[in-house]
Amino acid sequence: MSDRAPQPVERQLPTEESQDLVALVRDIVQREIAPKAAEEEDAGHFPRDVFTLLSASGLLGLPYDSAHGGGDQPYEVYLQVLEELAAARLTVGLGVSVHSLACHALAGYGTKAQQAELLPAMLGGGLLGAYCLSEPASGSDAASLRTKAVRDGDDWVITGTKAWITHGGIADFYTVLARTGQEGARGITAFLVPGDAPGLNAAAPEKKMGMKGSPTAQLHFDGVRVADDRRIGDEGQGFAIALSALDSGRLGIAACAVGLAQAALDEAVGYATGRRQFGKPIVDFQGLRFLLADMATRIEAGRALYLAAARLRDAGRPFSQQAAMAKLFCTDAAMQVTIDAVQVLGGYGYTADFPAERYMREAKVLQIVEGTNQIQRMVIARHLAGPESR
Repeated sequence: MSDRAPQPVERQLPTEESQDLVALVRDIVQREIAPKAAEEEDAGHFPRDVFTLLSASGLLGLPYDSAHGGGDQPYEVYLQVLEELAAARLTVGLGVSVHSLACHALAGYGTKAQQAELLPAMLGGGLLGAYCLSEPASGSDAASLRTKAVRDGDDWVITGTKAWITHGGIADFYTVLARTGQEGARGITAFLVPGDAPGLNAAAPEKKMGMKGSPTAQLHFDGVRVADDRRIGDEGQGFAIALSALDSGRLGIAACAVGLAQAALDEAVGYATGRRQFGKPIVDFQGLRFLLADMATRIEAGRALYLAAARLRDAGRPFSQQAAMAKLFCTDAAMQVTIDAVQVLGGYGYTADFPAERYMREAKVLQIVEGTNQIQRMVIARHLAGPESR
């Protein structure tokens, strides 16, 4: 309805290389992602060709070491790339975040031999990864997972079911957390499992409220045999590896949430400047202008929060509390901003003719994945006041 095009976000990037990188991402977004986003989401189509392009462009391994095919980029740059991708299509932004999460265990805890053999293909060889922690009866209480890995000579045999797996059934490799010892967190070990391993089968994808183009499915491990050289880290170290990955992954979710919220704001501003009622653009009404101002403020605050946490990570400082804060605030902000965007569009916002309703449906899942926002509040409170009394 309006000729007013959204203005690109003014980004504070540390180097000329990172500025060129964001320019490349914006070009790919405009040519390959945004034009097809609405149609492909409605059809439930997963854009594997886009991920192949992103891999060939060096965008699937940005925060990892260039010696293994990564991009050597700090997290503050990587997250802003995620934001740009998520603003165009959340399925792509979140998919890149999940792929990075799946690479974390090997990149951070694998042996030099494992990294040299496996990481180049994972980071830049066109492969797509997934992360397997949650189970049907073990979501927020991840330390109670029941999937087992039993030693059999030089192999491990994995049996059990994983749930809510993004890219489940289409990934080329899975980082899998399985129980190898005692109950609780200390009995869990991490493994890297090929997507075509015998005995590994995916259920039908979940029928979801949003993100229909991103497959989410249960994975069934029926005696899946994995060589010991695909074990990542020490036996019993898996839960610590998982928590380390989730701290970084929560920042990815925060950046995706800000990107989605930015897209919703751009849609709302464009509509409000073009829609006329009572003889003038509706953006001239103070109540609506205040609503847009609040939306923009939430987005800027969220962006500043996730970047502050990323810079702590880049400096090698503790950032777990800040990651939880960023995930909590940014995803709550995205939910409110997308609700407000629908309100700005009025009846049109409730129709599939405009993307606002899709943004609102997609925002909801961000408050749930990689630790619900109730779990984030628990994490933050533990940093402030210590563990709960038993």
